[in-house]
Amino acid sequence: MLGAVFPAHQKKDSILKAACVLLLGLLPFMANAAEVGESLKPFTLNDQHDQAFTLDAGTRVLLAASDMDGAKLVKAALADQPKGWLEARHTVFVADIQGMPSLIGKLFAIPKMRDYSYRVVLDREGQVVPQYAVVPGQVQWLQLDNGKVLSKQSFSDAEALRKALAELPQG
Repeated sequence: MLGAVFPAHQKKDSILKAACVLLLGLLPFMANAAEVGESLKPFTLNDQHDQAFTLDAGTRVLLAASDMDGAKLVKAALADQPKGWLEARHTVFVADIQGMPSLIGKLFAIPKMRDYSYRVVLDREGQVVPQYAVVPGQVQWLQLDNGKVLSKQSFSDAEALRKALAELPQG
């Protein structure tokens, strides 16, 4: 009966239009992915303690996760490290939590993060992390020099991330 109201070619046209709109909507994120040689746009976001963090020239490594699985990799890699260990290496971890339901974040997730020995900068609106083209389930590592991207790599293994972080100089 729907076929009489909406002929098949109109359904295909509608699907094609929807796909085009979706792809065009994603284009700004793909076009703005941080590339080697580019300077990162400075940003200010709050961490799990509601303290502001501003990306500055002193940050040497930016770790970014776009989902919970990526954040769990960072947590596992830093499991036995003392408070301040990540900061001593001029490294910051930014987590995209825009997909987390607000109530879950307020009541459970963010209070639990306050017990972590490292700072978690929270991208609540998805304004920062999508710029780094983070693969879901992975951690994007951006090596920086005065805000300029020197190199990029992705980690999908906590032990490999732990080793790479341990090789960073302190101070």
